[in-house]
Amino acid sequence: MTQQGCFNGRTALVTGASRGVGLATARTLVDGGARVVLTARGREGLDAAVAQLGPAAVGVAGKLDDPAHLEEVAEVVGGLGGLDYLVNNVGINPVFGPMAEMDLGAARKILEVNVLGAFRAARAAVEWGIVERGGAIVNIASIAGISSSPGIGMYGVSKSAVLGLTRQLAAELAPDVRVNAVAPAAVKTDFAKALYEGREDEVSARYPLQRLGVPEDVAGPVAFLLSEAAAWMTGQTLVIDGGASLVGLE
Repeated sequence: MTQQGCFNGRTALVTGASRGVGLATARTLVDGGARVVLTARGREGLDAAVAQLGPAAVGVAGKLDDPAHLEEVAEVVGGLGGLDYLVNNVGINPVFGPMAEMDLGAARKILEVNVLGAFRAARAAVEWGIVERGGAIVNIASIAGISSSPGIGMYGVSKSAVLGLTRQLAAELAPDVRVNAVAPAAVKTDFAKALYEGREDEVSARYPLQRLGVPEDVAGPVAFLLSEAAAWMTGQTLVIDGGASLVGLE
């Protein structure tokens, strides 16, 4: 499904792609023959990611709530002939603790980035030709959006909203664009360190598959959902959790 050439002639946009799941996904798409536009806030990390991926990748640093950034991405995508795939990977979680004690400003920021950021990118993808090209969108959600998530409650709320956004966009953009989501459990990235750092063996032992995820564990299913192998799937969520949901882990 991600063999050489399976994405030949296709252009993908991966947000939050300077490291972790975003970078692994971009690498998988490049390996399949796609041209990939990567976005992230920090230029230094983004430049390093593009250098790893080679000439099929281009980076555009900036924030999704900045119109000037979206205009720059639009120019790059337009120069490549239009957009076929969108992977909405941008996400933040700046706080940890009970929701009742959470600052409203922090809650608002999480929803702004995680939910409205994904919405902005999807809306832009429509403007950039994804409907005409019969493309696909994959939103990176989380198992935190499926069950309660102690300590990261508002993050979980935001990812629940991303799952709702996935279903709504899938209905509205059909039959031309397929929209699906993935919901990973703890993946070994800088973003998720607080969930396992200093106790990885203990946390891993709770999973039926006896390990945490790595970015490539998510990148493969994302590529599947973008590919023609998933041509009759839309509005769905693939749970990627090492079996955590089998034993009631949150």
